[in-house]
Amino acid sequence: MMKRSLLYPLLASAVLVSALIAADPANAQAPAVDGSARDGNGVVAPDAYRIGPEDLLQISVWKNDAMSRAVPVRPDGKISLPLVNDVQAAGRTALELREDLIQKLTEYIPSPEVSVIVSDVRSFKVSVMGEVARPGRFELKSWTTVLDVLALAGGFSQFAARSKIVILRPEGTTIKRVPFNYNKLAGEQENFYLQNGDIVLVP
Repeated sequence: MMKRSLLYPLLASAVLVSALIAADPANAQAPAVDGSARDGNGVVAPDAYRIGPEDLLQISVWKNDAMSRAVPVRPDGKISLPLVNDVQAAGRTALELREDLIQKLTEYIPSPEVSVIVSDVRSFKVSVMGEVARPGRFELKSWTTVLDVLALAGGFSQFAARSKIVILRPEGTTIKRVPFNYNKLAGEQENFYLQNGDIVLVP
């Protein structure tokens, strides 16, 4: 009877803790509002990598050496392969491109087995301008946060307005302005991953 009497408070405590976590998303590693997950540092993790111009792709077609090759993505975003000619690659994930190639090759090869690997990322580039030690354009090989890129640029100059940083983000024919207040990183401001083509402007 004593063991059972001790067990009930423990179970009640476990249920209470679970309820508090469910009620307080800030304490749980829940997906972000936009559906994307957060990494181990609490930063919203970006979606799957999308291929861009200059990336190098390894296309493999099982039992077909003539079709298997390394191909660069041209400036127009396309790749060239035998039989299917030009195929749009930029803006797609490796999985999406694979499905497209399978569909096109089905006309020539029964049940083609295709794999697409991004063997060298060359299109992921961001720029840092203004009051930093080394302004310039940086070619990135992995997802990089605003703080990471500012570090690559050598940090701030003595005249930098750290509370007025702006990320200029191309969206179609327009430019979106995303404010970034370095002075509030410990509170209101969230560090986030940059996107291809972003320009970090430090006034």
